[in-house]
Amino acid sequence: MRAHKPSVSIRTKNELTGWSFILIAVLMIITFYFYPMIQALILSFKSGTGSQLSFTGWSNYERLLTDKMFLTALKNTLIYLIVQVPIMIILALFISVLLNDSQLKFRGFFRTAIFLPCVTSLVAYSVVFKYLFGNDGLVNLMLMKLSIINAPIGWITDPFWAKITIILAITWRWTGYNMIFYLSALQNIDSSIYEAARIDGASSTNQFFKITIPMLKPIILFTSITSTIGTLQLFDEVVNITKGRPGNATLSISQYIYNLSFKYTADFGYAATVSYSIVIIIIVLSILQFKVAGDQK
Repeated sequence: MRAHKPSVSIRTKNELTGWSFILIAVLMIITFYFYPMIQALILSFKSGTGSQLSFTGWSNYERLLTDKMFLTALKNTLIYLIVQVPIMIILALFISVLLNDSQLKFRGFFRTAIFLPCVTSLVAYSVVFKYLFGNDGLVNLMLMKLSIINAPIGWITDPFWAKITIILAITWRWTGYNMIFYLSALQNIDSSIYEAARIDGASSTNQFFKITIPMLKPIILFTSITSTIGTLQLFDEVVNITKGRPGNATLSISQYIYNLSFKYTADFGYAATVSYSIVIIIIVLSILQFKVAGDQK
């Protein structure tokens, strides 16, 4: 009598069922995420316009190192990164600790109010900031009314103050976003740890630096990396508030990529090269942040 072949195992059936659920999502991710990334990488080794693209090897990357406009955009973006990200992280951490206090009244209102900027339209809030910080805007009028300044500050027309305006805008919008991560992590810290510290005589400051900061270390690392990525991709605020002016003093790398693709004579190959410069910078800075944080994984 011939032995029957064993049927497909239950485990195999479960695996096939699982793959059937995620297959469409995987295909879409490959099609709309990984495939464009690979095509952009290939494009970065080409030059020309439209269909007249030709392979030029590393010439675009060599051009990148001597492109004064790119170096200006890189410098501006790094200034935003170095100044804004630490301020935002510290501010979000401080606010989250305050709003985690069970004795604070109207905690829900304050949490909502601080998080609310994150759900506003990027274009809408950028336009509002543009008018608030105009020469005859509300900010200058209030400062002059309070006799803090004698003449309007060129928040948008002065190179230094224009950068400050961009930094204020992105800090206002994204601080609440990071605050939510810290607040969630704080609520997962066992309150008995703080009670034991208070019994031992630890002050609020010591509790913050000796308990809160170490316990939030993974979240701080996560928000630092995501904030770094977001700042390096800064686009909407610069375009809608200052348009990169005055004299390219606020030009970001992402705006320069846009200009190369749609404003100047289209050079999609070089634009792709500049795009991959952001990828390289993100990888380098992420590795450095992991090293500084002492993550051994």
